[in-house]
Amino acid sequence: MIFFSFLAIVVFVSPYFLLGENAHMRVHDNLDSNIVWYKVLIRSGELFGSVDAVVPQIINGLPRNAFGTEFSLIVWLHALFPSIYAYGLSQTITRVFAFIGMYLLLKKHFIQAPEWAWIRVGVALAFALTPFWPSGMLSTLGMPLALWAFLNIRAGERSWVNYLVLTLLPFYSSLVLGFFFFLSAMGMVWLVDVVRGKGWNVRFLLAIVYMTAIYLAVEYRLMHSLLFSEEPTSRDEYFHARLPLWWVIRLTFKNYVLGHNHVMTVHAFVILPVTLFALFVVWKKKLWKQERLFLFLHILNFALSTWYAFWFYKGWLPLTERFDLLDKFNFARYHFLRPIVIYVLFAFSLKILWREGEVWRRIANILIVAQLLILASFNEEIIFRKKPSFKEFYAEKQFREIKEYIGLPVETYRVASIGIHPAIAQYNGFYTLDTYNNFYPLTYKHQFRKIIEHELEKNEKLKEYFDEWGGRCYIFVDELGKHYMFKKNSKKEIQNLRLNTDAFYEMGGRYIFSALPIKNAEENQLKLEKIFHSKESAWKIHLYKATP
Repeated sequence: MIFFSFLAIVVFVSPYFLLGENAHMRVHDNLDSNIVWYKVLIRSGELFGSVDAVVPQIINGLPRNAFGTEFSLIVWLHALFPSIYAYGLSQTITRVFAFIGMYLLLKKHFIQAPEWAWIRVGVALAFALTPFWPSGMLSTLGMPLALWAFLNIRAGERSWVNYLVLTLLPFYSSLVLGFFFFLSAMGMVWLVDVVRGKGWNVRFLLAIVYMTAIYLAVEYRLMHSLLFSEEPTSRDEYFHARLPLWWVIRLTFKNYVLGHNHVMTVHAFVILPVTLFALFVVWKKKLWKQERLFLFLHILNFALSTWYAFWFYKGWLPLTERFDLLDKFNFARYHFLRPIVIYVLFAFSLKILWREGEVWRRIANILIVAQLLILASFNEEIIFRKKPSFKEFYAEKQFREIKEYIGLPVETYRVASIGIHPAIAQYNGFYTLDTYNNFYPLTYKHQFRKIIEHELEKNEKLKEYFDEWGGRCYIFVDELGKHYMFKKNSKKEIQNLRLNTDAFYEMGGRYIFSALPIKNAEENQLKLEKIFHSKESAWKIHLYKATP
């Protein structure tokens, strides 16, 4: 069964290797950002740059620290392989170790009996096929492996393999995108053990400290930015606490049922009904004492959704105004613990059904297969088949023609995009005034805002989106709203654009790549130079030159 599980993973990731750049994958927080960040960083020559270094290709000098650590394996995959194959290898590595981790965790600590082998393998495979956020790597999918190692150490096991796991995971996961919350949860487990009189278990505590120390060393750039950088960043104007109570309650149940885009568990159709039915069985048969961990996981699962939703409650506002760390650091991400909670809960639920007799055992097997089929349908090649492929999105041939038409060294001028993500221009080597990054200098945000100030005044939602977050430092257009992918078959036209072209020009801006025709271009001191078409591209690019 384990062999066929690995075979299933190979089949699941095969489109990246068989189709190459014709493969499809998610755009949001992937093609529009992370993949380009790796490429820009590697091409910049600043991979090992100092904590004060900048990457000139982005926003006239984006801090090197905004690209993260050079000690992450995913960065080296992109340094050693073409982007599409680096992406495929990362998917493979993550899913293989997600399976291994969940299987070992269930077999050693939760679902141990030989007759439950199919539950262990089936749940582990399902967990490994979840549509995780690609650049998160093992930030959430590595938690079962880490928990297996920690529980072994907690039980007194001294195997070197446990410490090898704790040593290597920080090099293929993120502290802020998963393991800060996991390690703090481990700290809570240790503290509860102490309070319950189980002793201080120094070895367990030191293991938690050890893994935390490795993360701090690996992510030293993040630590430097948080603790030592005095320059205000765009994160200083991020405000999350704004939702009324009724909206927060609705968000709680939405997250509980549907999950979150960055930690998709696809549990609503099979897992949630199964876990609730198993809870009914426990209640009906009064198995409270025997299934205390099962009940705790149910409570924890809902509590994590509640915490996530209430993090955005406007009642937090007085605290966030006083302690800016509450805005800079997203503590709502404790809900990133939910994938491991949900799938261990799924395993427990199947075990409870299994004990109900032969008919329920068959049903349990069918439920595992059903969940696997649902997850298979979430394969990126299937679910994003109507989105641009990797090749169509980055459109290298088309943008090479644009570069040749302009005929100047790319470092001598700056560009911005309308109707397409600036990541496309960045991937193709252009120096951009616009970008999508986690943080960048606040002074630049205010400077860039002058370009789009009139468009923001037309649209309150765009104004709030930019002013109170600003991670997407884009040329926002009132008529387009928060839409950044107008393909070449779009019939839409921009009628009433109002940009501050003087501000654009002063920042070095010379060209705008627009996916749509700008009907009042002359009013904005923009001259249409040429329209670029390509069969290999998803876009029709209107090249406008700024002429203030």
